[in-house]
Formats: sequence, structure tokens, C-alpha cells
Amino acid sequence: MGNDRDRLDGRRALVTGGSKGAGRAVVERLREMGADVYTTARTMPDGYDRPDRFVAADTSTVEGTDAVAARLAEDGGPLDILVHVVGGASTPPGGFAVITEDQWLVELNLNLLGAVRLDRALLPAMLEAGSGVVVHTTSIQRELPLYDASLAYATAKAALRTYGKGLANELAPRGVRVNAVSPGGIETQAYEDFVDRIAEGDGLTRDGAKQRIFDSLGGVPLGRFAHPEEIADLVGFLVSDRAAAVVGGEYVIDGGTVPTV
Repeated sequence: MGNDRDRLDGRRALVTGGSKGAGRAVVERLREMGADVYTTARTMPDGYDRPDRFVAADTSTVEGTDAVAARLAEDGGPLDILVHVVGGASTPPGGFAVITEDQWLVELNLNLLGAVRLDRALLPAMLEAGSGVVVHTTSIQRELPLYDASLAYATAKAALRTYGKGLANELAPRGVRVNAVSPGGIETQAYEDFVDRIAEGDGLTRDGAKQRIFDSLGGVPLGRFAHPEEIADLVGFLVSDRAAAVVGGEYVIDGGTVPTV
């Protein structure tokens, strides 16, 4: 039946950064599709409905990725689906000169090395099983880097894309597909926090800060940023059997923000 290609029944999944925003939407979407979904974030939200499937860990650290891998191994069997959503920018505004050594390492660990470490821990079992899907969340900032408060983030996401493409080429012959989703702006709490940082740092109102962000991107033809559920729909497609021939791709979901082909 054609509809079976939309289902993930019997498959084990892990979504990082799954406590809020796009990550939480991805968790909900994969569960709707029938997957057994684990998630990880630094803190379990109050009243979380599946505490037995939540691993509290900071995946930007070696200890955090080790803890996640150990918990999944404990519960048995390889993963079928691994979706890296965790990420973010916390650099203060002010351009390249204000980014300290420590801040560079914070951004690289959160947006690149956490995914690298988790892949290294979890993909060998996928390869042994001969099947699986990995999705990395990059960003349109790898193509349109903003220098004011997210240059380190943009740099890390560019590296994540290069890493993921090489990984896809290595693993596809062995049955594991690797792809990337490249969002533009997403209407999440993290975005609202980013707006606050720009407003505070540059002495703007929140509306003024939002307009600056839109302007810095050259405008958003759709007139809005994506909703978390829209990101989740794209991820749901990429991890499903409908995308069985999709390997090494990066799918932009940005309301038309990137102006080039």
C-alpha cells in the first residue's frame, strides 16, 4: 500500500533538541508517523508526556553525547532514525572582534561537534544493521552569514553541511542515508530571544530588531518565517521511505529568503 511509505511503525528514532521549537515539532511528527521516538535536551520540560523516552543531557559536551549513546544502548538495538535539531547562537552583537576564544568553542560544540560525536557513537550500529537515516539541521546562514551576532554559528553550520555531505557519500553504499534540512528563520522561542539580544545590543525596539533581521536577510518573499510544524513535515518526508533515493541533499525551507539558485 502506498500509504505505508508514510509510516514509521516499528522504527526507533532519536531527535536532539527535542524539548521545544522545531525539535519538539519533529518529535511529535515522527510519533504521529508511528516511530518510537527518544529525545534529548539539557532539561526535561515540566509535565513532559514521555519521560521514559527523554534523556537529559548536554549534547554539546563529550559527557552528554556519551550519556545519550549509553542510554540508547541500554534500551537495546540500533537506531533507525537520527535527527539532529539542537543548535543555536549565543554570541553577543558587535562583529568578529567580540567573539572570544571560549565563545567560538561554545558555538562549534553546540552546532557542529555535538552532531559529529553523536554520529560517531550511534552510526556504527546503524551500519551493522545495514539501514538507517540521518538528518542534520544546517541553516541558510551557511550561505548568507550574518556577521553581527551569529558569525560563529554560521561558520559552524557551514562546517556541518560539509561534514554531512562527506558522511552521506561514505555511508550510502552501506544502506544509511544522510541528508540536511536548511531552515531560514523559524518562529521559535530561540528566535524571540535572538530578537531580544539584537534589540538590547543595538538600542532598538523589538519590531525594529525584527525588521533589521529581515533586512539583513534581504527580505523574506513569503512574508514570514517558517512554523516549527513546517520544518517537521520536511523532516518527516526525508526520514520516510518516500525519500529512499534522496542522499546527500540539503533542503532549504526559508520562505524564499536565499535569493540565488
